[in-house]
Amino acid sequence: MLSEKSTATVRATLPAVGAALGDITDLFYRKLFAAHPELLRDLFNRGNQAAGLQKQALAGSVAAFATYLVEHPGTRPDVMLERIAHKHASLGVTRAQYPIVHRHLFAAVAEVLGDAVTPEVAEAWDEVYWLMANALITIEERLYAAQQVAAGDVWRTWQVLDRTEETADCATFRLVPADGAPAPAFRPGQYVSVQVELADGARQIRQYSLSCAPGSPVRTITVKRVDGTAGGGPDGEVSHHLHERVRPGDTLRVSAPYGDLVLADTSAPLLLASAGIGCTPMLSMLDHLAGTGHRAPVTVIHGDRSPADHALRGEHRALTRKLADAEALFWYEEGASEEDRTGLVDLTAVPLAPGTRAYLCGPLPFMRAVREQLLARGVPAAHIHYEVFGPDLWLAGTS
Repeated sequence: MLSEKSTATVRATLPAVGAALGDITDLFYRKLFAAHPELLRDLFNRGNQAAGLQKQALAGSVAAFATYLVEHPGTRPDVMLERIAHKHASLGVTRAQYPIVHRHLFAAVAEVLGDAVTPEVAEAWDEVYWLMANALITIEERLYAAQQVAAGDVWRTWQVLDRTEETADCATFRLVPADGAPAPAFRPGQYVSVQVELADGARQIRQYSLSCAPGSPVRTITVKRVDGTAGGGPDGEVSHHLHERVRPGDTLRVSAPYGDLVLADTSAPLLLASAGIGCTPMLSMLDHLAGTGHRAPVTVIHGDRSPADHALRGEHRALTRKLADAEALFWYEEGASEEDRTGLVDLTAVPLAPGTRAYLCGPLPFMRAVREQLLARGVPAAHIHYEVFGPDLWLAGTS
C-alpha cells in the first residue's frame, strides 16, 4: 500500500490536486489523443469524450482512490477497482497501455500545477498511480485468464440470428457464434462489448447487457437508440449503426462477457430495481432464478416513461410470474394501467423481507434515489449493488 512518506504528501496535496483534476484530465486526454489518435478512433467512446463524461469519471476514480489510500491505510478499494477492471477487460485494455497513460497524465499534472509539483509531490502521486495501475493490471489479467483469452484479445465473430423491434427506439438482437463453437459462459447480470466499423473507418465499442439466462446457447442484447444530436456530439453512433444497418445474417465483433454486477449464488430475498434500458441485466437474473428454482422472495421494481417505452415489458412480467414468491411493480410517468403505478418509483409501501439483497441498474438519479430509499428502510449499504451504463460517474458526484 501507499508508503508512509507518500501518504503524508498525498494527504497534504489532495485538496489542490482534487480541485485541478478537471483541468488535468481534460489536458491529459488532449495530449493522449494527439499522440495516439488510434485510441480515440478504436478504443475510447467518442460520444463520452465529446460530452466530457469520461474525464469526469477518470477524475472521480483517481480522487476516490487517493482518498481511500490516505483514509484507510493498508487496504484498497477493491469494489471500485473490480468495476473498472471489468470494463477495461471488455475493451481489451493491456498492460502495455498503462505506461502510455502515465506519461501523458503526469505531463498534464505538471503543466496544470506548475511549480507546485515538486519532486516529492511527483514521487508521491506517481506511487498512487502505479498502485492503482498495477492493481488493475493484475485483476484484468486474471479476468482474461478466466475467459481463456490472451490479454487484450477478447474479440470473437458472432452472427445475428434475428432481431425484434421492442419499442420505437429499442431492438433486441439474438446472436450465435459464427464459428459454431460453444458460447462462453457468463454470470447473470454481465455484459459484452460490441465493436462496429463506422462510415469513417473508426471501430467504436459499446457495452450491452446480456438479457438471457447463462445456459442459453443464444445470446440476446437489447440496444436502445440514443439520440446524439441533443448533446451536440456523436453520442449514440454505435446504437444508430446497429439499428439502421444490422440485420439477420450479419456478423458482429463481440467480446467475452464481463461485469461485476452479478447475481450471487444466494438464497436471500432479492430486490431487482431498474429504469429504462436498465431492465436488461435484471431479465438475465430473473431467467436464471426461474431456471434454478429460487424460492426466496423476489421484488421486481421498474420505472419508465410509459408502458410503450418499457422494453421487454411482457418478458419482464412473465419471468417474474415463473418464480415461487415474486412480485413485479412497475411505475410509469404516463399511461399506467390499473395494475401499474403512476409517477416515480417509491418504495415507501413496498414490503422488504429481512436480509434483502438489492441490485440496481438505470440512470444515476434513479439509482441514487432507490439507494437512499433502501438505506432509509434499513438495507445495509453492503447489500446494495449497482451497474452504470457508460462511464461510472457515481464517484464523480455527477447525476
